[in-house]
Amino acid sequence: MMKYLYHIILFAVIIACNPEYDPATLEYISSIEKIRQETNNYMRNNPNSPFNYKGKVEFHELNYFNVNPDFKFSSKLYEYANKDTVIVYGTKGEPRKTSRFGYVKFEYENNTYSMNVYESKAKNGQAYYSLWFTDETTNDESYGVGRYLKFDKVDDENHLYKIDFNLA
Repeated sequence: MMKYLYHIILFAVIIACNPEYDPATLEYISSIEKIRQETNNYMRNNPNSPFNYKGKVEFHELNYFNVNPDFKFSSKLYEYANKDTVIVYGTKGEPRKTSRFGYVKFEYENNTYSMNVYESKAKNGQAYYSLWFTDETTNDESYGVGRYLKFDKVDDENHLYKIDFNLA
């Protein structure tokens, strides 16, 4: 019950503070806030969370930037013919091998950007995909190693992926 009350109050605050947004945009903002709350709950309570996996570590709510509806894009996945193996570093500085699988492209403020999609292997051997990035906030307003977006690969070369930096 408390969770639903939180969302109702949050939605009311968003409406009051952002009268320029249409109802669809306000609903989108509310959905992102709900996902963020669910992520915090997972990190705090799930036994597989990095905060609980190898003994309980004190958890503090994750920090997010305000939702910006202009930070969501669409792109096809462009797969690389040669997939380079690269080393990325985890939250504890541990090296992890991954491969540069492909990239996505999007436009923002009249500039075209491309961003690598990385394929990694979970401990059980299952592949998973991510978009990792650094920006002007890295190591200042955001985490020093960088940020990431989950990427759910679809086996359809014409699929349009949603890239939403509000989920970083």
